[in-house]
Amino acid sequence: MSDIEPVLPASGPVVGVVIVTHGLLATELLNAAETIVGDLPGFTAVSIGWHDDVPVATSAMSRAIARVDTGAGVLLLTDMFGGTPSNLAMTFLEADRIEVITGVNLPMLIKLARAAATGNVLAAARAIADDGRQAIRVASDLLRGTGS
Repeated sequence: MSDIEPVLPASGPVVGVVIVTHGLLATELLNAAETIVGDLPGFTAVSIGWHDDVPVATSAMSRAIARVDTGAGVLLLTDMFGGTPSNLAMTFLEADRIEVITGVNLPMLIKLARAAATGNVLAAARAIADDGRQAIRVASDLLRGTGS
C-alpha cells in the first residue's frame, strides 16, 4: 500500500506535462506514476520510435503540447540530454511557457503530480529537478551510512 495521497483536481490552470522518450519508456513511466498517485489529467506521453522521422516526432510533440496546455505552461520531460527526444524538445522552449527537463524518473513524476497544480511552469520544473536528483542513490553507501 502506498503512503502517497491521491492527487486532487486543481482549481485553476495547471502546468501541462509531456513525457518524451526513446521507445515506450514515456508511456510506461506515465502508467507507473498513475498506478501510484492516481489519474494524472494534463499529463501525456510521446514515444519516439527508433525509426521515426524528425517531422513525425516533432508533429507528435506539438500535438501533445497543445493537448495539455491549459495556459499555465508545459513541461517537456525527456529521458536523456543530447538524445533525439531532448534535442527535439529544445526546439519548443519558450520563456515562462515551455520548459524542458532531461533525465526524467518516477520520483520526478510523483512530485510533479502536485507541483503542476501550482500553475507556475518554472517553479514546477525546479521542484521536480531537485527531487529527481535526490532520488538517485548508491544503495551500498546508504547501508554503510556514507551516502546522503
